[in-house]
Amino acid sequence: MAPKHQAEDLAKVQDEASDVSRRNFMKSAAVGAGATAAALGATQKAQAKVNDDDRPISRPDKFEEIEGAPIDEFAFPARGSQIFAEVCKNEGLAALFCCPGNYDIVSAIANAGIPTYGGRLEGPMCSAADAFIRVTGEVAAASGTEGPGFTNMICAIAAANASKTPLLVLASNMNVRGDDTQQGIQRAYQQPTTEGIKKYGKRVITKERVHEYAGYAFRQLKSGVPGPVHLDFVTESTGRRSEVKNELEVDNFFDKSKYRTESRPHPDPTDIDKAIELIKQAKRPLIVANMGVFYSEAWDALRMFAEKAQIPVAEAGPMRGHFSDGHELSASTAPGCFMSVDLAILVGQYQMPANNEYEFDIDCKHIRIDPCHEDIGRNMPIDVGMVSDERAALEALYEKIPATKRDAWVAEVAAARDAFENENEEHYQLGLKYSEDCIHPAVIAKELNEFLYNGDIPREQTTVASGGFGIGRYTRRRLRAYRPGQICNGAFQYGSIGPDVGYAFGCGVAMSLGTGPQKPYQGSPVLAVTGDAGFAYSGMEIDTLAKYRIPAIVVVYNNNAWGTWSGYQSMPRVAHVHLFQENLRYDQIAQALGGHGEYVTGADQMRPALERAWEVAVNDRLPTVINCQAKKEFWNRTEYPPGLLGKKEPGCMSYNH
Repeated sequence: MAPKHQAEDLAKVQDEASDVSRRNFMKSAAVGAGATAAALGATQKAQAKVNDDDRPISRPDKFEEIEGAPIDEFAFPARGSQIFAEVCKNEGLAALFCCPGNYDIVSAIANAGIPTYGGRLEGPMCSAADAFIRVTGEVAAASGTEGPGFTNMICAIAAANASKTPLLVLASNMNVRGDDTQQGIQRAYQQPTTEGIKKYGKRVITKERVHEYAGYAFRQLKSGVPGPVHLDFVTESTGRRSEVKNELEVDNFFDKSKYRTESRPHPDPTDIDKAIELIKQAKRPLIVANMGVFYSEAWDALRMFAEKAQIPVAEAGPMRGHFSDGHELSASTAPGCFMSVDLAILVGQYQMPANNEYEFDIDCKHIRIDPCHEDIGRNMPIDVGMVSDERAALEALYEKIPATKRDAWVAEVAAARDAFENENEEHYQLGLKYSEDCIHPAVIAKELNEFLYNGDIPREQTTVASGGFGIGRYTRRRLRAYRPGQICNGAFQYGSIGPDVGYAFGCGVAMSLGTGPQKPYQGSPVLAVTGDAGFAYSGMEIDTLAKYRIPAIVVVYNNNAWGTWSGYQSMPRVAHVHLFQENLRYDQIAQALGGHGEYVTGADQMRPALERAWEVAVNDRLPTVINCQAKKEFWNRTEYPPGLLGKKEPGCMSYNH
């Protein structure tokens, strides 16, 4: 989103951090980019046959032809779809996620050489694009066809909007000459459908203006506070009758240097002085680092400012890792200290928390750094509102703030971190008692933490799509982020049900391509957490993960019910609405879709299942579903304390309202 860093000291720090990350990654027995390519032809032993008599699952030969396929070089005469694809290529569109439909646009983008992925449902593929952006910071696109395909994307678009994701939503539409004929009644209804869940939208109806509106789209995607942009194309603008002979027939045929700017707002010196004065007066300040820090690539500037002023940092947002959980100033796992904060510095908080959602005292003062004026003051009284690019503001604060010691406050934060970990351990010990014939969510959370961060895998390596409703309230407490884009917080501020396997695919593609901050860990497996309710929405994308050889481990918390069951268990005429059949075998669904499956019915089975899943991911480049059998009664706080956990924000528990 932001122009490249110019400060030499920050660039040097960034390069050194990248070198360290590469060395740490190589210590793993897992994979790098070269191993990824070599593994594509590896054994497919994990691709199960449901019965011995069944034919083995196989991947079409066309997948082997993708790498060597020719790329269309743009030249006039050209169709509107080709003109649009050329803009996307010049703007660095990182990937396209789609299903069949919107054929002219999808084909043109794919043939232009932009990585393109096709899945089972438009909704999960839109979620995949969203997740890809959340862990890379690059713009990606999702595509749907008019009517049914497009409406399948609505929930995913809304989730992206809540997370302020620069998601390019592309959809086909019918032809203009068919309007009002009932030939296709869904035509032209798309833009009102996304009203309120997008930053910008347009129905493109003329071939002459395709380039112009592509410029509009990328200006909105790459300027200010981001958000989804929705373009739908009628056949007259992109189909076989949309050819133009030369650039003179195209309106406003300018390159990106003419239709948008890389310039970013810098802070008013007066605001910097006011902010520094408040920081000097504060005894217990806290920086809340949200999505704007990630999109402006301000993680090094944030760390240097926090260290110089000795201010603890709590992350919040749809992605985590722009301030490491391993840093001594990290407060993301220290919710017990939030009520002590006397100054909260909100950096890049594009989606404001609801009233009283953040655990700050009523007398806490607030500084907010945001690239746009309009939202400053929403939901929180602001003492200093600074209109600026996040990185520019943090650099200015770093330059001017005097070096400060806050040893007592840092010690208080450290004590709060310890208390939080002790509480997690108490939950684990309770969970072990409950896990004789099933597995408790606290045990799953502990095992994930130990496997990902305290074993043979470098703790910076694995990117995680953090999802699930009830299970998420346990695993979020244990998941850690040590570098930018390591966690995709799926349900941030929206709480959509079921996108998590789609998120796993998007994160996996980011790792496979080595896009943005994922580059040092290219080829590594990814892990996702979801529930049995959520798996129904995007579980078929296990096939998509398998056919593209994206190594992913999907942990499914199977408690035989929607997470809402506990409130209705005493109502026989209603309780059934919240229940599923018991002991369903989601692991076998994974096997039938070309992946690997594990069924965990006890605490001692979780670690071996993770180890086998990792081996399949590394050696066979295939997904695994670990089906964790639990009980619906675990959300009952009386029968199985602590039951459904509450949450405090900001920090690692950032979830949804």
